[in-house]
Amino acid sequence: MNRFKELENKKYWIWFSLIKNLGSRRKLKLLEIYKDPKVIFNLKKEVLIKIKEIGEEISNNIITSKNERLINYHIDYMLKNNINIINIEEKEYPKSLKKIYDAPISLYIKGNSDILNNKNIAIIGCRNCSEYGKKASKYFAYNLAKNNIGIVSGLAKGIDSYSHIGCMCANGNTIAVVGNGLDIVYPKENIVLANKIIETGGCIISEYPCGTKPDKINFPARNRIISGISSGIIVVEAKEKSGTLITVDFALDQGKDVFVVPGNINSINSVGTNHLIKQGAKLISNYDDVLYYY
Repeated sequence: MNRFKELENKKYWIWFSLIKNLGSRRKLKLLEIYKDPKVIFNLKKEVLIKIKEIGEEISNNIITSKNERLINYHIDYMLKNNINIINIEEKEYPKSLKKIYDAPISLYIKGNSDILNNKNIAIIGCRNCSEYGKKASKYFAYNLAKNNIGIVSGLAKGIDSYSHIGCMCANGNTIAVVGNGLDIVYPKENIVLANKIIETGGCIISEYPCGTKPDKINFPARNRIISGISSGIIVVEAKEKSGTLITVDFALDQGKDVFVVPGNINSINSVGTNHLIKQGAKLISNYDDVLYYY
């Protein structure tokens, strides 16, 4: 099947992702009832408005989103830029992600989708990391990749970037989960890194359609995917109030292992990590500590 035909067959999944203010739980509810987004596309407003948890505002959003021209624009853009979409019913969709409470209905992907169901570990931490954090994230990413474990992170500055780099240095496959559409690389200084991830057999994924800007509100939702596709997460550096700790909360809710690299007691970058250790997170000082569990 050629790429155009493949995306044309997923046309209604693309449309489904474009509906404003329709979260994963509501989408799952609609799919439980109607099974196929094409069926939902053809529903009248008077039918939609009667569905519990949908209501008039969401019904209006669904109706106004039925824009064939916009849907075809997205298909054309995805074709030209080698972007695919996989939905929750496809075998390529990450099995571990499917098990979480609010699993994304579909994922946009650029790169190698085959690695999504491999054994993966997330490495997360400060954007403004220290030299210690930089070395620690590269060390764990490199050595775990050498032991056939994929590395997941968020393509942000700091720990995320060095984790992706460490994995690629070991000829491993790394997954970047982003909080924007795949037509944007955020931050801009990571364009070279993003391209390298694709070139070396990794992938970049997002639940957001092309055109979605990297707004702050998107990143907590993105963090649930980082932990959701991973068997566990490694926290390298985190301040007392850090977005990293949101990912930790998701991981705990999802039943994932939480590993923490201890930090310098005099560093603000270690307040969050050392507190996690006090709370019972698994302290690790070398990569064998992680391999022991897997």
